[in-house]
Amino acid sequence: MIKQRKEEYQCPLEVTMEIIGGKYKGVIIGHLIGKTLRYNELQKLISHASPKMLIQQLKELEADGIIERKLYPVVPPKTEYSLTKRGETLIPAIIELNKWGMKYLQEENIPCAYKGDMD
Repeated sequence: MIKQRKEEYQCPLEVTMEIIGGKYKGVIIGHLIGKTLRYNELQKLISHASPKMLIQQLKELEADGIIERKLYPVVPPKTEYSLTKRGETLIPAIIELNKWGMKYLQEENIPCAYKGDMD
């Protein structure tokens, strides 16, 4: 189910932010760069997101064609998420946003638990 879009946008950034601007959407995309993760792995990486919020954000990203969900018919259910081709086109933007955020945190002397590197 694809989310209903406006018939017209004032600028391309408006639709971009509508698609990736959710509370955890950029973070989800960042964690999926170059890898496939199970739901519980994403939940551990984004532990401050409630399960309801995380599921909602994943469903919206899937509906917009940014991520794909693969469900394995096993008990208990196994669900994996990865970026689609469309989602992979966002990688350079997500990396640059991450760099900007890291620089901001350093300039403001704000600690950050994230020690990884996206590039």
